[in-house]
Amino acid sequence: MSKSGVLLALITTTALTSGCYYFPYETPCPAIAQASVVSVTVAAPYVPQVGTLRLKACQDGVCTENTLELHQGSVSIDQGCSPDGVCSATASPDGTMIGMLFLDSLTESPMAVTATGTSPDGSALPVRTLDFRPRGEFPYGEQCGRFITASVVLDAKGLRQAP
Repeated sequence: MSKSGVLLALITTTALTSGCYYFPYETPCPAIAQASVVSVTVAAPYVPQVGTLRLKACQDGVCTENTLELHQGSVSIDQGCSPDGVCSATASPDGTMIGMLFLDSLTESPMAVTATGTSPDGSALPVRTLDFRPRGEFPYGEQCGRFITASVVLDAKGLRQAP
């Protein structure tokens, strides 16, 4: 083989090898920041009994408490995909109310949550408490990092960790 043939083979091999190295085919991670919050969903049958809602969350020796601003909850309704692969969905109210308590930090260590509030007529709601452990998951794959969520549901029976 001539020198130019060896040189061409060497350049081709180097380009193919480095091309695989520099162009990984991993799924990109979404540019989503995680909020440190405890979210509470007031179950639809219990919504008429709730006028105001106050949440207190304690974790790692730090407690945060505030009255929540409640917003209408919804579910996603799949609207299908077009032939070119564009998919869409719409939100539909489901009768629930959603609120969030913002924290300085959120970890997977145990957490104690207390819900208090008033009914629409001003009478006190029963005090509800729950001890649970926030969940850590990799919804976008391990290469994208762990997301920690602390979500609870409030209904007439009390507080429970959201599924």
